[in-house]
Amino acid sequence: MSIDAMESSSRDSGRRGGRDARRHARASKLSDADRPIWPGLPGGKYQVLSEADMQKIHHKILDVLEQIGFADAIPSTVDYMTKAGAYIDKNDGRMKFPRALVEDTIAKAARRFPLYAQDPRYDMDPWGKNVYYGTAGAAVNVVEPLTGDYRESTVVDLYDCSRIVDHCDNIHFFQRTNVCREIPNPRELDINTAYASVAGTTKHVGTSMVHPDHVTEVLEMLHMIAGGEDKWRERPFVSQSNCFVVPPLKFAEDACKCLEVAVLGGMPVLLLSAGQAGATAPASLAGTVVQAVAECLVGLIYVNAIKPGAPYIFGTWPFVSDLRTGAMSGGSPEQALLSSACGQMANFYDLNGGTGAGMCDSKVIDFQAGYEKAYNLTLVGNAGTNLIYEAAGMHASLLGICKETLVADNDIIAAAQRTMRGIDTSDDALDLDTIRNVCVYCGSNLGANPAYAAAAQTLGAIPVPVYADSVAVELAKILANAGVRLAVVQDQEQVDKFISINDDLKSLERILYDEDRGLEDYDHSRLTAIDALISEARADFARDSSLRATIEVEVDKGAADE
Repeated sequence: MSIDAMESSSRDSGRRGGRDARRHARASKLSDADRPIWPGLPGGKYQVLSEADMQKIHHKILDVLEQIGFADAIPSTVDYMTKAGAYIDKNDGRMKFPRALVEDTIAKAARRFPLYAQDPRYDMDPWGKNVYYGTAGAAVNVVEPLTGDYRESTVVDLYDCSRIVDHCDNIHFFQRTNVCREIPNPRELDINTAYASVAGTTKHVGTSMVHPDHVTEVLEMLHMIAGGEDKWRERPFVSQSNCFVVPPLKFAEDACKCLEVAVLGGMPVLLLSAGQAGATAPASLAGTVVQAVAECLVGLIYVNAIKPGAPYIFGTWPFVSDLRTGAMSGGSPEQALLSSACGQMANFYDLNGGTGAGMCDSKVIDFQAGYEKAYNLTLVGNAGTNLIYEAAGMHASLLGICKETLVADNDIIAAAQRTMRGIDTSDDALDLDTIRNVCVYCGSNLGANPAYAAAAQTLGAIPVPVYADSVAVELAKILANAGVRLAVVQDQEQVDKFISINDDLKSLERILYDEDRGLEDYDHSRLTAIDALISEARADFARDSSLRATIEVEVDKGAADE
């Protein structure tokens, strides 16, 4: 806040238009430099698995792939994989993966590659422990927030959701939020889903296709949007969500064919394993993590067998079952633990990882939706998961998408990101020279008091607000403990109160007062009228042009999150 702005705020807080101006200021976007959070803010402070836990899980994964392997490999999969070093076990017909093949693939896989957007401002760097939040879920219904009714979702809903995400600062990418139920033809559905998504947002988009020919047609469309195949391959801004595995540990024929076309077409592939603990995966959370990571490692081998170094997303997306009903429970604390562990395992291998979090069980926007989303998004982000899908808009464990919830979740994600940033303990933040204290003694001038506090904070002081009707003995202890050096009061009554406890406030250097009635004959060695202080400051600024710049330097030292 500038000097003039602070002075104007204190004196003119009741002026017509002031409230509108404050609303406009609050609604205005912060500059990138002033934002307390940003896309890709690192996580990793929450570790649900220890290093020993991850090593143990890793060795169990190697056992699973070497001893159990995968079923139902199609001919092209067999061709690619056996050339890479896998083999078909003649005893059970399953494809097995030697430990050396798995570990070599992990070592050789692509790393530190971006996921591009149509607008380069939204490019993502999903590696290390950088965290990005986005949508997903493919809901079949739209939730009407005022009535709680569910209706079938359409292509217009998909387009609307992508447009909303394009304007949400804290939703960093868009994967299809809903199915276009009015389009029964699979080919038309795949093409229109991709088109509606890229038409609505310039952020990175994820979508899926059910037939390899559809992948080819979507790629041709994306070439036109990009300005040619060469431009597309330079900056592929759409990834394919691919369920190449049917848990537990079986290949999905059509998805495998789609994966092959996508990899050869330069499209990043989300290698998606979506087992359900207690149903298609072990009931234990640790066992589910083992299976999900094992399945995605097979996907990684597959991608690199087709095209070494091809871009991928290590998509461990296991879900949790409510063992009373068998239904998925996407908002449960167990889901937060499971997704956090999967994010950690991707970090363990230093792979670009993604998982799901934020899909609540509540069917409408209510307090249950809020708390389920909040702890899931916060914990999984703090685990350092690179890409968090299904983070916004989803209800009823992915059965419903609500457009209004997208906007609400944008704020929840912001709060989760702020916890990831943590507390600044740099030398500047702990500089003793900035830990100065000022008491803002609240009188009836409610418009001026916040301005005085803001002025003090802007210059690095710490406001200590107190009640105007507090008795002197109460004030003495509070203000002495705070080491107050400056008091800002309203009138004679408050000045008298401070003078009466003067002996107990050794640190107090000056009292500033607003109303001078009754104070004419007081000793002003430590009393100053606020009007006189402002007049003196104006005279000093007029006399010394460098003074304003000096104070502005102090103001600029402040940070948005102080």
